[in-house]
Formats: sequence, C-alpha cells, structure tokens
Amino acid sequence: MDYRVEIDTLGEVKVPIDKYWGAQTQRSIENFPIGTEKMPLEIITAFALLKRSAAIANHKLGILEKDKMDAIVFATDKIIAGELSNHFPLVVWQTGSGTQTNMNINEVVAYVGNEWLKDKNSKYTIHPNDDVNKSQSSNDTFPTVMHLAAMQQIKSQLLPSLDKLTRTLLEKMEKYPHVIKIGRTHLQDATPLTFGQEISGWHHMLVKTKEMIEESSRHLLELAIGGTAVGTGLNAPKEFSKEVCEIISDYTKIPFKSAPNKFHALTSHDQIVHTHGALKALAGDLMKIANDIRWLASGPRAGIGEIEIPVNEPGSSIMPGKVNPTQAEAMTMIVSQVMGNDATIGFAASQGNFQLNVFKPVISYNFWQSVQLLADGMESFDKRCIQGMEPIESQMEAHLNNSLMLVTALNPHIGYENAAKIAKKAFQEEITLKQAAIMLEIVTEEEFDKFVDPKRMI
Repeated sequence: MDYRVEIDTLGEVKVPIDKYWGAQTQRSIENFPIGTEKMPLEIITAFALLKRSAAIANHKLGILEKDKMDAIVFATDKIIAGELSNHFPLVVWQTGSGTQTNMNINEVVAYVGNEWLKDKNSKYTIHPNDDVNKSQSSNDTFPTVMHLAAMQQIKSQLLPSLDKLTRTLLEKMEKYPHVIKIGRTHLQDATPLTFGQEISGWHHMLVKTKEMIEESSRHLLELAIGGTAVGTGLNAPKEFSKEVCEIISDYTKIPFKSAPNKFHALTSHDQIVHTHGALKALAGDLMKIANDIRWLASGPRAGIGEIEIPVNEPGSSIMPGKVNPTQAEAMTMIVSQVMGNDATIGFAASQGNFQLNVFKPVISYNFWQSVQLLADGMESFDKRCIQGMEPIESQMEAHLNNSLMLVTALNPHIGYENAAKIAKKAFQEEITLKQAAIMLEIVTEEEFDKFVDPKRMI
C-alpha cells in the first residue's frame, strides 16, 4: 500500500495515500482497534454542518478569510452530501470527549478544502486546528453534534415512521367498531369490548408517546457550541455561539439556540437522558402492541387465533406450513436493545466528572442506534404486519359466547354473589351461563337474554 507522511505534534505518521484524513485520525485507527461499531454517518454529517456553520460565523465575525470559509463550505457540503463517507473510519470506542472524531472531520475538511484552494490558485491553505476548528474545542463541538444529530434523526426518521404506524392503527380502529370480542385481563377472560376499542388503546399509546418525544426533545435545542474547553468560551468571540446557532437553525429549519450555561452543556447530558426516556416509553408501548398481536394471532388451532397476520416467509425449517409472528418478534428484540441502550445512556451520563463528561461517543452511539432501530422497526412492523392484520370474527364470536365473564352484566340485577354462583356452576359443569342461571333459578331465560347482551356491555 502506498503512503504519504503526515505530521502532528507527536511527529510523523504514515497515512494511506488514497485517504483524506491526517495524522490524528491515523493514530486513532492504530490506538483503538476495538470492536466494529463505527461512528454513525448521522454524527459525521452533523459535524460537517457544525464546521460549515462555524466557518461562516468566524468569517462574519472577521476572524476567518473568505477563501478559507469558501473552502470549508465546499468540503463540508461534500460530506453532507455523502460523497466522502469512506474517509471517516473511526470506531465509537475512542477518547470519551470524541476528540478523534472531531479531528477526523477537521483533517478531511482541511484536505479537501486545500485541494479546492489549490485549484482556485488561492494564496491560502487551511489548517485542521487553526482554521476548521477555529473558535471551537472537541469539548463543545461533540455535545453540540450530539443534540444536532439527535434532533435531525428524530425529525427525519423516527417521527415519520411513528406517524405511519399511528395512521394505520387509526384506520384499523375505525374499520372494526362493530366486531365484539372478549376482553382479557391478567391473561384471563374479562368483559367484552370491540376490536376497534382494543386497537384504540394501541393507537393512543403512540399518540401520547409522540407528544412525550416532541416535548422532551425541546431540550435538545440548546447547543453547547461556544463553551470551548471548559465552558468559559476561551478563544471564541463573544457572539460566536449565537451566530453559529442561527446559521444552523436557518440551514435545518430547527430552532436551535445557544445553551445558557455552557458549564452544564459540557459536563451534563441530562437532556439526552430525558429524551431517550421518551424513546424508552415508545419502546415499551411497541413491546405491548407486538406482544398483544402475537398472542391474539397464536395458533392457528391451538391458540387464541382471533386475528390473522400476513404470511411473509416460511416459519420453520422442519414443520411445513408453519407461520410465525416474525415482525412482532423483531420488534420485541428492538425494544430489548432500546431498553439496554437506555441503561447505558443513563449510566454514561452520570459520569460527568468536573468540567467534562467523557462518555460522549457511547451516549451518542446508543441514542443513534435506538432511533435507527425504532424507526426501521416501526416501518417494517407497519408495512409487513399491521397493514395486513385482520380479525377472525368467527373465533372472536366463539370466545365471546363461551366466556363466563359475560355474567358480569347480571351484577346490577342479582348481585355479585349470585352472579358468581352462576359462573362457578357453569365452569364446573361445563355448561353455558344461561343453563346455569336457569338451573339455579336465579333468573328466567327471558331475563337472562335481556340482561346479558354483549352489545350493551361495550
């Protein structure tokens, strides 16, 4: 392999000649051969947007030449467009401030920007630290990017998938207001409800968790940029933070603002914890919905068997004709991962020693993964399960008519204890509620038919 020699403050480093990164990125590759989890491209893209905005702000504030700003904008635009993705090789398991990823961005932007300047015959060259990182520190850029990437990902990936699934459940809810079925509590028979009512519970869960996500993510609008090393803003112009936030907001159409206390912004990630808590609430509801569906679809002949779900693939390598609730299983595994990510994020965020939390990469990676999995999972669950879900009305009717809990309708007329006698006799002797009631001479057949009407119980 051909190499070129790059130099940093520690000396010379060999870098593959076809790569745009510099010495510090190469050192990180060699010093952290840990795992396979790469820094997500959403983080890289957010970093590029931050560097772009910082260059514009620095120029506006009179401390960066126009040619340098233009070169940085050119390079970052290429990163944002996804044209340079193979030049960001670093793993998550690096320094806890994310310094190496910050320098990876700085070095690639400087390399590409310098090539552009060379083509323009400019007298200027860009330095990764002095120009691309001007007015910044890894300590304020990485937490800024954490919020920026999280907000963009929530808006562009998570909420659209959540909205699709919510709409599908609304359609199903409105389609089946007439289908009466037995309810279940404690995994035991309960009083009736309609299939539409059952789905309405699932639907409203998603409506509420969307509200929670939107409310909690408001706290991510505060950006740490301008705090530099420890929160004092050393080496950054006074108006730098405000200018950068305005530029980012104009670009993203998201109303970001400068964090009012940079000491908090560098060392605490309570806002990320809070927002991920809302993601965990969504995950909990998705677990409930997926489990309900696979229980209701269980069978087809030895289970509940009240709903039919799409047949997407063979369910067994040994049992012909078997169909499994695979989309529900995928969703429940996603939820398990999100719950684990929440524990990791919560613990990592508690480790803000003095002026800096140094668990930033693992926090941002786990947040990114949770959003990615939930968004993809809901998209697949909606398309390959919920849209094709249909009630098996004959089975619902059979379970309804066979349920002992219809006796609850008799409570106001004959009292709880008499109703319990009827239910117990019917169960013990394997007869219907009506037969038991008549045999016990508690109500007449006419009275039973009048009082025990599932349509009046919903």
